[in-house]
Amino acid sequence: MTQNGTIPPQPRIGADWYAVLHEAFAAPSFHELRSFLIEERRHHTVYPKGSQIFNAFDACPFRSVRLVILGQDPYHGPGQANGLAFSVPQGIATPPSLQNIFKELQRDLGQPVPQAGDLGHWARQGVLLLNATLTVRADQAGSHQGRGWEPFTDAVIQQLSSLRSGLVFLLWGRYAQEKGRLIDRDRHHILTAPHPSPLSAHRGFIGCGHFSKANALLQQQGGPPIDWNLP
Repeated sequence: MTQNGTIPPQPRIGADWYAVLHEAFAAPSFHELRSFLIEERRHHTVYPKGSQIFNAFDACPFRSVRLVILGQDPYHGPGQANGLAFSVPQGIATPPSLQNIFKELQRDLGQPVPQAGDLGHWARQGVLLLNATLTVRADQAGSHQGRGWEPFTDAVIQQLSSLRSGLVFLLWGRYAQEKGRLIDRDRHHILTAPHPSPLSAHRGFIGCGHFSKANALLQQQGGPPIDWNLP
């Protein structure tokens, strides 16, 4: 309930996620974020479009999450952002960071480099592809940081950490690794590496082996591995 006593409309997110995030949606920081986004869209192009902001949650329900890959913010070029961290829609050229992810997949697992960058196949297997900031102004990377998304995505990680067990978190780069403070390391597994950006991938992302290591951790708990091949 808001300060004036009204019940805010439920955001376009699955009921299971809303059940664990309703307090985050009701927080003053989220109401300020909504006001900011309304005004931002009046004057600028914002990615992704509104119906895709919560795609990561729609594709991977709360109880289905087995693995979390944390990105920073959406791609800021036309047609790139689709609500899944690091992913782009079919028909969009593969961005450099995703190219490096595919290179490490090939090196680690020996599988062919995918020809398309839609990662929905991963999400549907329980991979939450979560950005720390879920929107961005066109052509301005990081432009929506500090506007209210971070408390919300902190709440996502905290709820996963406290209500689930045995999850695998892949934290790539300093920005993602700072979120590691929210994860109970006695309940979950954390793998860290430099960001796959061309600026840092050569410092240890290429060679990290996270895809095979993550599958080994999932299988040790009796679960199936992630099929990292993309259709």
